[in-house]
Amino acid sequence: MTTEAKNPSGNRWLEVTGGTRGPAYAARFRALAAEGRDLHGEARFCDALLPRGARVLDAGCGTGRIAVELARRGHTTAGVDIDASMLDEARAEAPGLTWVLGDLAALDLAMLHPQPVDGGAVSEAEPFDLAVAAGNVMIYLTPGTEFPVLAALASCVRPGGGLVVAGFALDGGEGGVPLAVDRYEAACAAAGLVPVERFAGWGREPWDPDGDYGVFVHRRG
Repeated sequence: MTTEAKNPSGNRWLEVTGGTRGPAYAARFRALAAEGRDLHGEARFCDALLPRGARVLDAGCGTGRIAVELARRGHTTAGVDIDASMLDEARAEAPGLTWVLGDLAALDLAMLHPQPVDGGAVSEAEPFDLAVAAGNVMIYLTPGTEFPVLAALASCVRPGGGLVVAGFALDGGEGGVPLAVDRYEAACAAAGLVPVERFAGWGREPWDPDGDYGVFVHRRG
């Protein structure tokens, strides 16, 4: 029997979905793949920003679509999500990758670093080259947590060049909370992230200030 996930933080995604949408979400994307639909625009976008064999954090990874594809392209990936039903699907798809249940507002590198199972010494957590928050993650956060989430993502990427990439519907989409460009940019600036590029979509469509979708690339100073 499926039960709703507890939501003590007031996370918007869990409020809208009840934390039970993983199987349906995975089935939907399997059907799209069977139809020959291109499901890897976000992964291609990130891959083009990276050297070979980079480390990538899929923040708000859902069923793991982006992390799995970037791993297939030769990168080391880890995914974190607040929805256990989504992570169950990700683990079933790619059990060899790192999947972590957690709130992005409380994220830190230690949560994402595999711990030794033999009681050996824990090595220092290695930062990522890029953190990506796709799939409208930013508009389904706990309302008002954009600043701590961007600070957490910034802390997980390399100082002096690590990238944070996010794409979301600026008007809040279906069930999300609208997030204005100015507020998103302010949260990035407060986290020490410097703007690099912005686009209207994952296909690098030119930025449209009157559009309803944005993809933003920032670099950690």
